[in-house]
Amino acid sequence: MAAIWSEQAKYEAWLEVELAVCRSLTKSGLIPKEAMKLIADRAKFDVARIEEIEAEVQHDVIAFLTCLGESIGPEARYLHRGMTSSDVLDTALALQLKRSGELLVQDLWQVKETLGSLAVQYKDTAMIGRTHGVHAEPITFGLKLARWYAEVLRQQERLHAALDQIAYGKLSGAVGTFAHLDPNLEEDVCRSLHLKYEPVSSQIVSRDRHAHWVSTLALIGASLEKFALEIRHLHRTEVGEVLEGFGAKQKGSSAMPHKRNPILCERLCGMARILRSYSSCALENVALWHERDISHSSNERMILPDSAQLLHYMLRTFDKILKNLEVRPEAMAANLGATRGAVYSEAILLKLSDKGLSRDTAYRIVQKNALKAQQDASEFQALLLKDKGILKHLSPEEIAACFDLEKALNRVDDIFKRVGLA
Repeated sequence: MAAIWSEQAKYEAWLEVELAVCRSLTKSGLIPKEAMKLIADRAKFDVARIEEIEAEVQHDVIAFLTCLGESIGPEARYLHRGMTSSDVLDTALALQLKRSGELLVQDLWQVKETLGSLAVQYKDTAMIGRTHGVHAEPITFGLKLARWYAEVLRQQERLHAALDQIAYGKLSGAVGTFAHLDPNLEEDVCRSLHLKYEPVSSQIVSRDRHAHWVSTLALIGASLEKFALEIRHLHRTEVGEVLEGFGAKQKGSSAMPHKRNPILCERLCGMARILRSYSSCALENVALWHERDISHSSNERMILPDSAQLLHYMLRTFDKILKNLEVRPEAMAANLGATRGAVYSEAILLKLSDKGLSRDTAYRIVQKNALKAQQDASEFQALLLKDKGILKHLSPEEIAACFDLEKALNRVDDIFKRVGLA
């Protein structure tokens, strides 16, 4: 990813575009074949030389073309024929964005595969589900991972759509009118570069495409933050159900030798914030003056490569986190019993409702016992078996059946099938 966004790669992409235009002009007879051969053979650039020229002329594309002219000779007059700077910049940028997107597609696919494998592995590992941070009802750790897996599937669709939308070039001249170029040339050049052409452009490719791209990367980053934040919560000392990996020689604190901190997950949460800020900036770039100004140009030199490299790092880091997770089923089982069975309260509520009690009456009876179990360190089931108001409607066997963990989780297989997990 770093190589795709290097200065060397940027100018190589510019050269790709310029040579593709020359080849198309050669097909049309506007450049002699002999000249095209010399251009292709001689066209070379040196980044340091381009920067030296740019320091004088204060224009990057002119500096690039001047540097090329030094290596090509008189035939360099055929370069950039009928083009404006943005024809080169935006078309070459599309090449870089497409190449970086293809790497991100691979990274996201790997995260999906790792998540899917872990979800199946822990499909039946029971744990407590939480809402508002408070114990709710039993789930499995695999189900939690399957939910993330389903979210990654959606992010794959979004990334493919954004990649399709960003892979557009333009070669329509200064204000998009093709005053000095043929639209057929644009189509031919973009096709040769494996890009699509902007149907109606101004001096630039419209920045809604780039805003879509950066926003999609930010949205994927938000999912990674969501997953990382959950691991951080489960990693907490008083929970201890899932821990981020910890190397044999790793140290967690300069002062406290006992510390084992979820630093990689915290790092991802911080990076997701940067991605979101870039998304906001990309949205600001959509509205430009008339056919173009360059207020977008300066920030895009940061937000586009940074977004790609940040997400590239985040995806690979999260895959590493997943592969090194320490899952503690015994802690999950212990926490599942922390409310002394009160998490089965809904099953009792429904059973009483089925017996004809109003929902409000049944709720109050069950709530009284569920809260008492937690406050007095009593077993919820034992309290129910002593409650005459409940025993008038439910037998001890019917009460016991409501505490069946396996029954509470018997639909997990069906959920897994919905997302194609075995």
